Amino acid sequence: MSALLQHIAQYVSLTPVEQQAFLGYVSQLKLKKKAFLYKEGDSGDKSAFVISGCLRAYSIDKNGVEHILQFAPANWWITDMHSLLSGRPAKLNIDALEDSEVYVMTRQQQEAMFDAIPKMERYFRVLLEKSLVANRQRVLDNMELPARERYFNFCKTYPGLIHSVPQKQIASYLGITPEFLSKLRAEVK
Repeated sequence: MSALLQHIAQYVSLTPVEQQAFLGYVSQLKLKKKAFLYKEGDSGDKSAFVISGCLRAYSIDKNGVEHILQFAPANWWITDMHSLLSGRPAKLNIDALEDSEVYVMTRQQQEAMFDAIPKMERYFRVLLEKSLVANRQRVLDNMELPARERYFNFCKTYPGLIHSVPQKQIASYLGITPEFLSKLRAEVK
């Protein structure tokens, strides 16, 4: 739990009593490689903080092609934000790329926590703002930057994943083919 409490401490200061109260709103979950936090169509009413391992959020188009929107290595949050906030079924699949351990909080638990520990609203607001900015930048990068620059940005954002995530999944995240990614990597070396 210390990793999550340290993450929170970067944004808000919780008293020991508030820390203990917070712990009552999350539960620990172990996911085996390829296990789902949830699938498209399920209730996406929970978010997860990754303690160890790595999760990914993705959609599958009508041709069966995966489109990865996010990777979540240790110390990252992941959710289907649309489903979480709207209460509608998940549009994304979230699964474990490797054996992973996460803390999970439902939207109902989050709302109750906001009432009990008001400063946690600030923590999640800041995270939401950072997420919005990062998503907007990613959309702009995908429209404006060549694949090489997008790959460099991926390397900066996810330095620990460059060699641990399958090339096919990195290519999906970047919106390029695995063959082109292989070519890019060869040029960079």
